[in-house]
Amino acid sequence: MIAARRTAPFGAWLLGATLAASGAASAAAPREVRDDTGATVTVPADNCRIVSLAPGTTAMLFAAGAGRCVIGTIAHSKEPAEAAAVHVVGDAETLDFEQLMALRPTVVVVAVDVVQRVRIDRIRALGIPVYQVHVTALAQMPESLRRLGVLTGTRSAAEARAASLAAQLDAVSARYLARAPVSVLYQIWDRPLYTIGGKHVINDALRLCGARNIFADLETAAPAVTREAAIVRDPDLILISAPPAPAGEWRAEWLKFPNVRAVRDGHIMTFLDERMDRMGPSVVDATLSLCELVERARQPGN
Repeated sequence: MIAARRTAPFGAWLLGATLAASGAASAAAPREVRDDTGATVTVPADNCRIVSLAPGTTAMLFAAGAGRCVIGTIAHSKEPAEAAAVHVVGDAETLDFEQLMALRPTVVVVAVDVVQRVRIDRIRALGIPVYQVHVTALAQMPESLRRLGVLTGTRSAAEARAASLAAQLDAVSARYLARAPVSVLYQIWDRPLYTIGGKHVINDALRLCGARNIFADLETAAPAVTREAAIVRDPDLILISAPPAPAGEWRAEWLKFPNVRAVRDGHIMTFLDERMDRMGPSVVDATLSLCELVERARQPGN
């Protein structure tokens, strides 16, 4: 009886310890998610130490309800305001890998078109999972947010924001998509003249506005073109995306070509919206601002 009394408590303790260990192992088991490129990414079950290497992906993580998990980002991550308090590990040109490692991230989130492939490969070589965000059309933004919700375990918040964005996009499309078409040159640099091609999200934003990018046939996101090529395509509207000083210089250059329809009609306008460049959820609001400019070009004398 004495032996039995001793054995029973020990057996119960052993069973409890085994179950606890099993539970701990189960809780710590990694899980697999798919990123925007379709790649499988293996992350820890407790995946709440995230470094984001693009202002847009930082904004998207906050929008997906995972802002508390973002422990590192890069310079110029201003959306939302809380992102400004996150530790900065570099910028678009440089990345401090020592600081990155010191943060002990469970995953690094990158934007495919922003982060160089060599950096992505190096991060993976360090044993850190890399999740890629890749949005080339505005309609992809809600689904990308939903996938981030799966990555971060914040599906409910991500779904709510995704539904809201989808509704906003539907409203913009319903208002402008069927309007009279406007051909647009979207200029992002001068000498040489750089514009946007058909693979750029801004091309898609213009489409939603009922506008047509005159260089949509070019697959490069930001191709260099000749001024002569732009003149031949004779846009209805020239949108200059630059700060005031260079924008004035670029405008003066176009005024030398009065036979271009946009010049003749006085439809050279400046459009500079950081929300469009960041490519976070607020890109939808930036698109609405873009559509309002395009709408002005439809009005005679504006």
